[in-house]
Amino acid sequence: MSGLANVPVHIITGFLGSGKTTLIHSLIEQKPVDEKWAILVNEFGQIGIDQAMFETRDDVVVKGLPGGCLCCQLAFVMQAALVNLLARSQPDRVIIEPSGLGHPAGLVDLLRSEAFQGVVDVRDIVTTLDPRRLDEPRVVAHETFRDQLEIADAIALTMCDQSTAEQLSAARAFVADRWPPRKWVHEVDHGRLPLARLLESGSAQRDALETPAAHQPLSATPSLEGGFFDFPPAPGTPQCETGASLGYTSIGLRWHPSDCFDLDRLAAYLSELSRDVRIKGVFHTQDGWRQLNRADGTLSVTPSTWRQDSRLEIIAPESSSPHMPSAEALKAALADTLKS
Repeated sequence: MSGLANVPVHIITGFLGSGKTTLIHSLIEQKPVDEKWAILVNEFGQIGIDQAMFETRDDVVVKGLPGGCLCCQLAFVMQAALVNLLARSQPDRVIIEPSGLGHPAGLVDLLRSEAFQGVVDVRDIVTTLDPRRLDEPRVVAHETFRDQLEIADAIALTMCDQSTAEQLSAARAFVADRWPPRKWVHEVDHGRLPLARLLESGSAQRDALETPAAHQPLSATPSLEGGFFDFPPAPGTPQCETGASLGYTSIGLRWHPSDCFDLDRLAAYLSELSRDVRIKGVFHTQDGWRQLNRADGTLSVTPSTWRQDSRLEIIAPESSSPHMPSAEALKAALADTLKS
């Protein structure tokens, strides 16, 4: 990492479906032309979707780390990936998006460790908060949800256009009750956060919280083998990966890029899954390549520049498990949405 000194690192954390990736996209759209950025995206699921949702460009390098939480399952991989990213890309700025179930304390400890002393400067930790989540006792009681807000230097209220006036008022009051007061609270308009919030940020003030037992680093060193850019599976034989921890389960699927889906049948099936199931996917369809993203029961479909493979990640709380299809049932149901 020769020549790098105090590279600004911005952590944008927040619970599942709170709009972190959308917010980062808005920041990239405002990026100064003379800066090169590196984006490190961690996902709870095993397949990895978020990296496929970023356009390929020379001035923004995106690295995905699927398969767990940065502070425990992927702690070793995170350090190796960040060292590699800094050394190879020589970025002017780094944005890290932990998994929506990731506890930020271990990440902050790592960035402040001797390995990165003088190399990175951890700026204001921004936590995204969807006001609608405060209506869900299961989410509000979740330790990670609470700690993500506790460690925040600043809070971005997201999904404001989808929240009621009462939900927004409750969110403002909820944030105002936090002590000490946050540096700023910004109500994000359609996923757009002003770039000045990053460029004018100071060093993170929050002390890292104690990492809960469920998020303690693994005693065994994870493997660096495999990864996001593995060769796709053979046509008609999707790869399936499952995982479970922190009170959530995940099912991930990948298909060969020649497998083509009927978009209407695909969207209809995914929309029938339980409302509290988080869905992210990129698919080759008869209408072209499409991103499917569902949070809080609302499914959106947008064009995608991804062409490597089709992939889907479904994350569900354990309370929804009785209503969730098994991995094999999900594969069979999605096979029925393929174009014949």
